[in-house]
Amino acid sequence: MRLGNLRPPVFTLCAALILATSALAAEKKAKAARPAPRAEAPRPNIVLLIADDLGYGEPGFQGGRDVPTPHLDRLAAEGVRFSQGYVTASVCAPSRAALFTGRYQTRFGFEGNAIGATNADPKVGLPTDQRTLAQRLRESGYATALVGKWHLGGTAPFHPLRRGYDEFFGFLHEGHYYTAPSAPRMTTWLRRQALPDGGTGRWSSPDGRVIWSTHLGNKEPDYDADNPILRGSQPENETAHLTDAFTREACDFIQRHSSQPFFLTLAYNAVHSPMQATDRFLEKFSHIADIHRRIFAAMLAHLDESVGLVLAQLHAHGLEENTLVVFLSDNGGPTRELTSSNAPLRGEKGSLYEGGIRVPFIARWPRAMPGGKSVETPVISLDLAATALAAAGIAASSGELDGTDLVALVKSPQGEPRPFFWRMGPRRALRLGDWKIVRDAGPRQAGSWQLFNLATDLGETTDLAAKEPARLETMVRRWDEWNAGQRDPLW
Repeated sequence: MRLGNLRPPVFTLCAALILATSALAAEKKAKAARPAPRAEAPRPNIVLLIADDLGYGEPGFQGGRDVPTPHLDRLAAEGVRFSQGYVTASVCAPSRAALFTGRYQTRFGFEGNAIGATNADPKVGLPTDQRTLAQRLRESGYATALVGKWHLGGTAPFHPLRRGYDEFFGFLHEGHYYTAPSAPRMTTWLRRQALPDGGTGRWSSPDGRVIWSTHLGNKEPDYDADNPILRGSQPENETAHLTDAFTREACDFIQRHSSQPFFLTLAYNAVHSPMQATDRFLEKFSHIADIHRRIFAAMLAHLDESVGLVLAQLHAHGLEENTLVVFLSDNGGPTRELTSSNAPLRGEKGSLYEGGIRVPFIARWPRAMPGGKSVETPVISLDLAATALAAAGIAASSGELDGTDLVALVKSPQGEPRPFFWRMGPRRALRLGDWKIVRDAGPRQAGSWQLFNLATDLGETTDLAAKEPARLETMVRRWDEWNAGQRDPLW
């Protein structure tokens, strides 16, 4: 029953005056006993924009010069750029598990990066006892949608519609072709183990529309196998380029829910492989001689334009002022695969050096956060859940989340440095203040601990472990104490 339909009881004039006088006296007494309450503002909309495999050094606001990114640059100029923004893993799935829960993924054993047929393993997925940010927001009255890539389980118990999202349009596995390689006005770059003549190097089809490269010694994964584009849980025959399709669906969701608080997760698969670019964007970069780099530039420009369309939709509905928009990449760029640059950082996707875990990171919320700032205080993707819940007025239990509210941090950036921890199989790292320890010899070997001072050595070129043994020992002990509270990998 709506409150507007309730009718108050009928009182005599005398009784009404007595009640009014008594109520006024009670109100005065209450005001004297406590501070006057502040007016509650409407709860903000929350838009989480995720780029896939975008390197730290690529966008213009990060110093990139090859590819203009005017829409991302404007978002950074109007919001807050976190120059030391981290994710909790340097590969997609575990990074997203932490992002969507606000908890270190190692706390619940989600450490592996499911690819290919592993996505269909019924044991593989975000554990169902972990509450997602979408679940918490939906339970409090938010409309929720995931558009794009999921990669947190490809079987029924892990489906986005069962993890807090009212709507889902996208795919469940680690990647997807943007459109068929045979589509008109499209150029596709594919990894192969051998060229048509059995040799190595590069090969191009006669029309130049398909390029094969053996430079990594592996083949392009079978991204589309058992991995349809879904609307809800039903396959969709999508003919548009996926970057355009995801933008279309996101804008439609904003339009339909503009009169209520909403949470939109727009998880682009750009600029993740397979590398595919349309003529419209390739033509903008005809000056780039290397077709490999040219395709990447076109994909990033396409992503940037799409982000601009989403921001324009918020503006068109008067939602800019009270919408928290966050943009970040899920991990560092795989430079050898995509050319995605992490300059000036060391390492790339898969590594726990800075290039694998430090990412482009922006937050804009005009009503609550001063714009045009660059914050040097290190932050991490875990902070986004804490920020969103605080913005929505939703309490979390003590110790339940591993992040902190970015709004409070931006207003008061000083304080004791927070430790950030990483574990990916034998790879491990800890950052505390300016100092970082890392063991990152390779995917199947731990190597020895290294120690770096990031304030003086951002590129992690000088190992100070031998010169600072006491510091190294203290930090290793700190990592071991944290690790003792983490769970063994589930698969």
